[in-house]
Amino acid sequence: MLKLGTVALDGTKVHANASRHSALSFGHANKIEAQLKEEVVQLLALAEQTDRADLPDELSIPAELERRHERLAAIAKAKVEIEARAAQRFAEEQAEYAATVNRREREANGEPPRGKPPTPPTPGPRENDQVNLTDADSRIMKTSQGFEQCYNAQAAVDTESMLVVAHAVTQAGNDKQQIEPMLTTLAALTDESQRIDCLLADTGYLSEHNVDCCAQAKIEPLIALKRERHHQPWQARFSEPSDALPPDATALQTMAHRLKTLDGRKTYALRKHTVEPVFGIIKSVMGFRQFMLRGIHQVQGEWNLVTLAWNMKRMFQLQGC
Repeated sequence: MLKLGTVALDGTKVHANASRHSALSFGHANKIEAQLKEEVVQLLALAEQTDRADLPDELSIPAELERRHERLAAIAKAKVEIEARAAQRFAEEQAEYAATVNRREREANGEPPRGKPPTPPTPGPRENDQVNLTDADSRIMKTSQGFEQCYNAQAAVDTESMLVVAHAVTQAGNDKQQIEPMLTTLAALTDESQRIDCLLADTGYLSEHNVDCCAQAKIEPLIALKRERHHQPWQARFSEPSDALPPDATALQTMAHRLKTLDGRKTYALRKHTVEPVFGIIKSVMGFRQFMLRGIHQVQGEWNLVTLAWNMKRMFQLQGC
């Protein structure tokens, strides 16, 4: 049933088993922490009073103190997680900043670089950085219904059989960092007799690094350069590129030229009716719209079962059962 050649890669946001209203931001955590510490001081002052006749009968100072210490411990744990994420983000932004500066200097050829220089990243957590207290591994992501607490589920689907050949779950809201790990997964699953020749992906995966990774893996990438507008003139569907590909073209230039050809556009068109229907059937027909488990490792196992169920369903269709 499975004859690998062209694979379509895409991601879909799946709701986590947590509400976005359970998220705690760094700024709000500092505000609540200060308030709780002030209340602890007030309660300790009440405890030292010799005459407690004015205190409510229902007030238990030890219970109130314990409740606030538990909340302070939870806030401290959340702040540690937020600070760790901020440190990781700063390291990634610093590396991207250095690469941008080096590229500008390289393209300038000894002259002053043109354009506005990139802004160096700022270390430390931001006020709106947050962590979810129910499922700390999930993230706020933009969906068609707005911003929700989600995971980003990835699937690589064979264009001929529509079977899922590789899958993953990521905490990243965008897909730009998912090509390289997916190539590693695909390489481990296939041999020379079932080699992947072409990888299709939408513009969310576009970067020069991703195109170079595909070229190094000897896989032709067809990643959309931008969103195509609807209702284009009919002549555009039958036109070939007017400019020739230069002999020293980069992998990105080669891919861009290929996407302008009739054969390249025809191959890329396989993407939208390969991987997108898989997600649609999983969500609408199989009814899987939210993870039941919590934590990235448990969620990855759950997505594994979901894609396995899809493959079994699809194989019955391929056999004509």
